Amino acid sequence: MGLFDGLIGNATEVNLDKLQDELKELLIPNETIKNAYKVIRDTFIFTDKRLILIDKQGVTGKKTEYHSIPYKSILHFSVETAGTFDLEAELKIWVSGNTLPIQKNFNKSTNIYKVQSVLAEYVLEQ
Repeated sequence: MGLFDGLIGNATEVNLDKLQDELKELLIPNETIKNAYKVIRDTFIFTDKRLILIDKQGVTGKKTEYHSIPYKSILHFSVETAGTFDLEAELKIWVSGNTLPIQKNFNKSTNIYKVQSVLAEYVLEQ
């Protein structure tokens, strides 16, 4: 991830093989990571079963919150592509029980259509 992208909070893709190994205790048997994106110290992961949001907290980042959202809890979502002068794409996810969406920004080089496709595949199968 580029320093500039990290400073402005844009997400970049993460190495899936490395992440699958790092999260082996968090994942259930036969759960596979399909896509993962990192925003500074936080990560959000699309598996074939759920969406996992990882929030590193504190100065050292040792304290970590793992937020698991079953795809069936996602009410709707939207993507906004990057424009000529707007350098970031945006993903919004509305989860049942919350009035405000979960919102993540992506740098222009991230394929927002791929992110939308992965999310749609699992949400629409429910």
